[in-house]
Amino acid sequence: MRTFSLLKGMPVFTIKGDRIGTVHDLSISEMGQVTGLVVHQQALFKRAFHLKLDDISSFGPDGIVISQQDSTLRKVPADSICLSKDELLGRMLLSEMGEELGLLQDVYFKEKMGTIIAYETTDGFFSESTVIESKQPPALGKDTIIVSVYEQ
Repeated sequence: MRTFSLLKGMPVFTIKGDRIGTVHDLSISEMGQVTGLVVHQQALFKRAFHLKLDDISSFGPDGIVISQQDSTLRKVPADSICLSKDELLGRMLLSEMGEELGLLQDVYFKEKMGTIIAYETTDGFFSESTVIESKQPPALGKDTIIVSVYEQ
């Protein structure tokens, strides 16, 4: 299990040891499934590319290793939603019953499957964070994110 906040800024290496960039964002499908990472390449002009979860051979404590160099050529899919770029972080989290759960601060997901299993929320700048578990995919709305917090 990983959190986005631990991955952001982490270096990405090929299996041969070449550094290809750093993790910048998390790509999520409309169904609320993590599909991959958005990586910024180290170049004169920053270029972003999409790295599918299947392309990643390991998530280490100090870096991510991918199995093939050609996976760096993919563009970020147009239908994917990015955690930072699309401003999901900071968006209000609501339960299916309409209860405000707090502002989204981070997500916990399973690396190989891409399943989001919990959300870290906060009530504001100086309040403690709360972890909210959910077994169902979220509904990603324009203004809020609706999650199921009740057993189904």
